[in-house]
Amino acid sequence: MQILVTVLHIVVCFMLIFVVLLQAGKGADMGAAFGGSSQTIFGSSGPGTFLGKMTTVVATVFMLTSLFLSYAIHKGTSLMDSHSRPAVEKTVPQTKAANQAIPTGTEKSAATPEQKTKAGTHP
Repeated sequence: MQILVTVLHIVVCFMLIFVVLLQAGKGADMGAAFGGSSQTIFGSSGPGTFLGKMTTVVATVFMLTSLFLSYAIHKGTSLMDSHSRPAVEKTVPQTKAANQAIPTGTEKSAATPEQKTKAGTHP
């Protein structure tokens, strides 16, 4: 149900953008008013046009789908609820003595004099 309303919401969004962009602005009549037209600038424009009525209907459907989708998310039917959260590793801090006991491999090894003579180095 939520997927159907989401698709309808997206289609209505594009329709609303298209219908609003097709309409002429209210400022378009101002030039005609100063040129001797009998209509007033900011007065009533008579009966509503088809695009004006369509804008009202599409905007109402847009608001209803927005309210439904926000209510559905609030109720917890989100897509993210179906995914599990990754496990978090908890590390225990080591003590200073434990860090010193672990060889890191960067220390120089202290060779005995017998090992040095076998390797060819003299003290």
